Amino acid sequence: MDIQFTEEQELLRSSVQRLLRDQYGFDARRKIVTSEEGYSRSQWQAFAELGLLAAPFSEDAGGLGGSSLSTMIIMQEFGRHLVVEPFVETVVLAGGLLERVGCAEQKQGFIPDIIAGSKIWALAWTEKSSRFDLANVTTMARREGKGYVLTGAKTAVVAAPWADYLIVSARTSGQPRDRSGVSLFVVDRHAANLDLQSFKTIDGRRAAEISLRGVTGQLLGEEGEAVTALEVCRDRAIGALSAEAVGAMAELNAATLDYSKTRKQFGTTIGSFQVLQHRMVDMFIAHQEALSLMQHLTLSLDADEAAVSRLASGAKSKIGYAGKFIADQAVQLHGGMGMTDELNVGHYFKRISSINIQFGDPAFHVLRYAQLDAAA
Repeated sequence: MDIQFTEEQELLRSSVQRLLRDQYGFDARRKIVTSEEGYSRSQWQAFAELGLLAAPFSEDAGGLGGSSLSTMIIMQEFGRHLVVEPFVETVVLAGGLLERVGCAEQKQGFIPDIIAGSKIWALAWTEKSSRFDLANVTTMARREGKGYVLTGAKTAVVAAPWADYLIVSARTSGQPRDRSGVSLFVVDRHAANLDLQSFKTIDGRRAAEISLRGVTGQLLGEEGEAVTALEVCRDRAIGALSAEAVGAMAELNAATLDYSKTRKQFGTTIGSFQVLQHRMVDMFIAHQEALSLMQHLTLSLDADEAAVSRLASGAKSKIGYAGKFIADQAVQLHGGMGMTDELNVGHYFKRISSINIQFGDPAFHVLRYAQLDAAA
């Protein structure tokens, strides 16, 4: 598949490439990751000024009327440069949910601050026993006056330490694993009775364990209908993460090819060995297959096709396995230095490993694809 970009899309891509090339080199990224906050507020503001945070939102929501294709363009470049700022968490996940299921007041009150880069959001849906099941929710929400009070715990909430607001899934009725009865709530991250224990993830980002002990929340969307909204949100997140993974794969292939032309063994460059040439061809093919599948998923998301959820699971699985293969080979072909902190190869390996477990690992999505295919 070969997508022909419009003039506006080419301008978006070149603008992102130029910004990241000038301001987000590998050394600059390492400084950001090792800083106290773990992300760059100035870079986040630069993304906002360039219009990246507005690109996926519709014009009615104050955005640039972009689409999943705009998100794909941005995320591919973010993957190439290992950007740690929470674009997926704030714009794709939280922003997407606000635009899709939020009331007019919530859209007008929250989305402009996301677009301006003044507020960061995170989605808290995972629990210790939930695996990757969006309906397996034990956090409870009870109505109290005009609002709701949440009690429970969420685990591994990416970007929560940076967030101003959280979108939390909680059960308002039914039993754990019931599709009905799960609702979404907007929660102030600094609210009383909300405890947050932050930690650093393997790819250099920040996440947190969250405890809710009677925390006030604002209902987002229809009560009890959150699973359907989260499934749509997951498909779009998979599209964005797939684009990021494809961008990271491209950089790993380029770095490995360059290394093979300079690293000598037995008096000759290792790139001259036929067995390694075959391996790098396999890496190239894996990347091209992943690229085509990612582009297919992106176009299907924009078209809102009926089978897009099945395609998303197929892409998550196939691209996940391709990313792991390329990352493994890149590290091995670089030898012991492949996992050193000073070389970017190990950082790409870690990021691809993290992407593979977000919203379901490849094995989970193979099974989900088979189930959706059988149901169809």
